[in-house]
Amino acid sequence: MDTPFNERGVSVTRNALSAAGQVFPLREIKDVRVVTVQKNKLVPWAISLIGAVAAVVGGVFASPVGVVAGVMLIVVGWLTWITQDVTHRLMVQTAGSEREALSSIDLSFVERVAQTVRDALASATATAATAPKSQ
Repeated sequence: MDTPFNERGVSVTRNALSAAGQVFPLREIKDVRVVTVQKNKLVPWAISLIGAVAAVVGGVFASPVGVVAGVMLIVVGWLTWITQDVTHRLMVQTAGSEREALSSIDLSFVERVAQTVRDALASATATAATAPKSQ
């Protein structure tokens, strides 16, 4: 099969992995792994905490501006939290370094790409092992 995988702008052939405008020749790929990046908790909590403090201080000093600004910051912190996604990255290890080849919120897609690359690497290794040696 010439193109075992071609989906969502990612292509894996018997010679290369192509994703996000990057081309990784299979002969240079040592390993691939999937890394999951969780939501950032610090920023939303910090924004909401600052908003809560501003709302309380605005209430203590009877300042409608302080209360409104505080409530707005609490809402911004909440929106920051709910709009974040857990992302999954396909990391490609070559002889010199490890680079991100693909990033997606769909774990099954990233795992399918990783498995396809592993299968292509195994196939290339098996083909190289069974190829007759020329003199």
